[in-house]
Amino acid sequence: MKKLFAVVSVLMVVSLLLAACATPTPAPTTAVPTTEAPTVAATTEAPTPEPAGLTCAAPVKVGLITDLTGPLASYGEMIVRSFMLGMEYAAGAPGSAGAKFDWKTATQNNFTIDKCEIQVFVRDDASVPDTTTTVANELIDVEKVNILVGTTSSGATATLQGIALQNKIPLIVAPAAANDITGVNFNEYTFRTSRNNYQDAMNECLALTKTYTKFVQIAPDYAFGRGSAAAFRDACTLDGGTFVADDIFAPLTTTDFTPYMEQIANSGAQAYIVTWAGTGFVSLIQAAKDQGVTDKMALGTTFVNNAVMPALYSNYIGTTAGIIYAYMAPKNAINDFLVAQEKAVYGVVPDLFDADGMNAALMIAAALKATNGDVTGDVMVKAMEGLSFDGPKGLIQIRPEDHVAIQDMYILTLNNLTDPNANYYTYVDTTRPEPPCLLPETLKSRCGSLPYGTLSGN
Repeated sequence: MKKLFAVVSVLMVVSLLLAACATPTPAPTTAVPTTEAPTVAATTEAPTPEPAGLTCAAPVKVGLITDLTGPLASYGEMIVRSFMLGMEYAAGAPGSAGAKFDWKTATQNNFTIDKCEIQVFVRDDASVPDTTTTVANELIDVEKVNILVGTTSSGATATLQGIALQNKIPLIVAPAAANDITGVNFNEYTFRTSRNNYQDAMNECLALTKTYTKFVQIAPDYAFGRGSAAAFRDACTLDGGTFVADDIFAPLTTTDFTPYMEQIANSGAQAYIVTWAGTGFVSLIQAAKDQGVTDKMALGTTFVNNAVMPALYSNYIGTTAGIIYAYMAPKNAINDFLVAQEKAVYGVVPDLFDADGMNAALMIAAALKATNGDVTGDVMVKAMEGLSFDGPKGLIQIRPEDHVAIQDMYILTLNNLTDPNANYYTYVDTTRPEPPCLLPETLKSRCGSLPYGTLSGN
């Protein structure tokens, strides 16, 4: 039996891992299976969108905050380049910084959509909440930004949420994934283009439960890990799985996983689901080997970013698992543009979080058109609640109840790890997870008819 990867650790990089609900939605367009990378002619010109007549009384100012020098810098680079390409797609031309935005030499990039100038200011927070506070306040007090985008770490994002609320400035979260962002930490100014832990779990469990029925899981002992564990237990159980032991939680700082792996080895599970968002992941896997867990059961974890795949998954060719985005899976003009431009301008193919960054830019453009250029906080919030727009993953729908971004996700089979364009997968399926409403009890009325707290609503 092939080993099947299953689980989520959205902000996991091997050597640099860190802690990082209502209207029916249309059925997703099924992607066409492929093992070939898209052949799109490289171009430095964006397709010209149909004129919308957008005007703005003054330049719209956007503050983009992400990790560019910290432990999640590889994710931050994905967000910056794809956000700029999203603005370029919306504007029909590159920004003032040129076709390629280099954050090392430029901190601002201006675009014009119709008669509306959009100024983008980029800041690095290195995934440090105190730094997030400093740069966010500078963007608000000095640059007078109207919209915030960010950030990479879920912990730093929680800080950014409070600042956005205090200043009544809309925040679009990308790529942080913690449930709490649009759950217990929800405020009306927080939106997201990133998925949450629940969407990951729902996508992954559909694949996982086709092969295994008995599970055990380990996760870090803080909000991100506990939220993810709850989501996987709910989603996999709903899909017919059984958890044969209590969830195991270990401190994020754990370096010796021996006692935890002993519990897993003796659990009787067929697969162990791992959610980990810290540098201990390598030690965790080593302990699994040492305690015989690797020989007894399958490891569960979702496919991750391109650079990490060869190092972690060399022994698992042929396995099927979920992923939030892989550039060869969606089939639409916007994704084609993203693929072609990243290859031509940046010399890379889109990676795990590139869709999140581009979607954030496209969401801003769509919201501005909906408000006729009015960037007043409450006006923007009203326009963004229930907003729908097209992006590289197809239709994105911002759920008005809790501002969760309903979006396509993918199930793929790993068929190689040597393709120079990171075309590692064969397409299997597209899913469109509808997670439960996770708002705090005081805001439960906002959830309406959505399942509250769990997928079953119980």
